[in-house]
Amino acid sequence: MENFEFYRPTRYVFGKGLENETGKYLKESGFRKALIVYGGGSVVRSGLLQRVKSSLEKNGIGFEELGGVKPNPRADLVYEGIRICKEKSVDVMLAVGGGSVIDTAKAIALGVPYEGDFFDFYLKKATPKEALKTCVVLTIPAAGSEGSDSTVIEKEIDGKVVKNGYSSPLNVPLFSIMNPELTFTLPAYQTACGIVDMMAHIMERYFTNTTGVSVTDRTCEGLLQGIIENARIVIAEPDNYDARANIMWAGTLAHNNLCGVGREQDWATHHLEHQLSALYDVAHGAGLAVMFPAWMEYNLKHDVMRFAQFASRVFGCSMDFEDPERTAREGISALREFYKSIGMPLSFKDIGAKAEDIPLLLNMLGVDDENRTEGKFVTLHRSDCEQIYSIAARYGS
Repeated sequence: MENFEFYRPTRYVFGKGLENETGKYLKESGFRKALIVYGGGSVVRSGLLQRVKSSLEKNGIGFEELGGVKPNPRADLVYEGIRICKEKSVDVMLAVGGGSVIDTAKAIALGVPYEGDFFDFYLKKATPKEALKTCVVLTIPAAGSEGSDSTVIEKEIDGKVVKNGYSSPLNVPLFSIMNPELTFTLPAYQTACGIVDMMAHIMERYFTNTTGVSVTDRTCEGLLQGIIENARIVIAEPDNYDARANIMWAGTLAHNNLCGVGREQDWATHHLEHQLSALYDVAHGAGLAVMFPAWMEYNLKHDVMRFAQFASRVFGCSMDFEDPERTAREGISALREFYKSIGMPLSFKDIGAKAEDIPLLLNMLGVDDENRTEGKFVTLHRSDCEQIYSIAARYGS
């Protein structure tokens, strides 16, 4: 096990009706004026946005609004949010929504005190020294942004869409209000995309070269089993509170780095997928359902026993000690079958991606066969990434 620090100061406020107390928690923290960041239709139609605003008014918290956040959040709305905050003396971000909304709020929070372009942080041209605090009312369990130190934004630069993430302790939310009832009306497809995303957050940490990490291994495996168990319930019974609650909490634990302490982490699959969602505007979870099994298939022989362990402990595949590769491949098949069972795509064809676009995806990814690589579990050069995309393109054909 490697040395590590683990500090997550987020206050998790979990349960029924607690979104109606948002203003109280902001007031307790000493804030005066919030920028409410949200997506669009559902938070308005459901009355959630109005309930949150009423709570702020009741507690004497002023607010401005910034709606219109889309999946795969764009930089243009971040710039607008920064402008509003500076002009209206906003002192806290309040994200009401899922990962894209929270990531947008975090990006605005980074940009307000900074004199340059906030995207400098995402291009690794600068390091922020301060940021506004971000608070959350979560509506979509998926990205885990309600408890993580990361944010992902895309921006068009010189005619090319660049989708990058940025991680910093400054991004960790101050508090996150989590009411599973708010997820009852999520469409099955959106629910499934979230389930794939949280599983991927765990697997990016699980496939590691670090030894002596059995406790975090078991934490990862237990969370994955719990997600799979409850995923089947929520797809069949969308208003099952306990199943929704377990999925919501698992999404947070998947990405607050509890599963990643003391170990090297990979993240190549997320970066491979970011190019798919940037180019085709596909849901992030759907793209991960296509890319993760392809990544696993390509890297299987790097550590057959780790893949076999995954298959045995997560999906209950029988361990073949004489031929562990058979068990490992059975695990990849089981993962694909699970994704299929909850309505997820499995190939380029399923998400409208094209094999002929692979060179463009590689250019967007920015890897080469010399110095610019992806991944930690296996170091991937351009030719490796090309093969992984090709596996995803060929699957099922």
